[in-house]
Amino acid sequence: MPASPAQRDRELEYLSCVEREEELERLQGQAKARKSMLVYGPSGVGKSRLLQAFVESQPLALYVPQMRSPREMLLALLDGLKTAKARIPMPSNIGILSSSSLKGIADRALDTGSFIMVLDHLDGPSRVVTGMIKDLHYFGRTPVIFASRSPHMEDIGTLQPLCALKSERVEVKNWPQPIALEFARREAQKARLQASNLDSVLPSLVEWSDGNPGAILQMIKMANMPRYRIEDQIKAHILYVDYRMGRRS
Repeated sequence: MPASPAQRDRELEYLSCVEREEELERLQGQAKARKSMLVYGPSGVGKSRLLQAFVESQPLALYVPQMRSPREMLLALLDGLKTAKARIPMPSNIGILSSSSLKGIADRALDTGSFIMVLDHLDGPSRVVTGMIKDLHYFGRTPVIFASRSPHMEDIGTLQPLCALKSERVEVKNWPQPIALEFARREAQKARLQASNLDSVLPSLVEWSDGNPGAILQMIKMANMPRYRIEDQIKAHILYVDYRMGRRS
């Protein structure tokens, strides 16, 4: 089975943002200008890690890792507001309050500082969720930075007007071959991947992944499985076929 968003986050958590300095600077510039921004790129490219690095650089950034429901989103926002020390008291019984009550608290708290909402793993959010985000955004009061897998923004629903301009979008691209190969070698060492044909397999994994760090990680993980081994070698082409067909468990 393909990895869940949470599993991918854990696998990509340690990725360095050294190669993403330009994208990170653009996000920081948008935050300073109090503008919303869309981060887009293919699955596994490191969008979540970039958003997390941005949050780490911004004391008033409120990170929502996943939004399966409006209530989950509001609780994550309020948790961030509490950490950021929003200047309103937080009720002790916040976990049992209704969504409308939670939204009222979030509305008041957002008025107390220059906060930024950072929303990850949007996947065709419902009109209820997007309506709530727009209300909290409130004509730019609280900028929104969020991620999409496509520049066409199909997976962000009716939030598209928040980043209608090209200047309000930043693309996270797959790595060029030298950086991707160095990453593959480092991760193979961490995974204790050994094979007599490893030096020829790793460049192939980089080529097949098109420099996508998440894909490289997944294929390295597969390469340690018995089904892709024969004696001291990796059966690279069978691994690749299975990867492309989604046989990754």
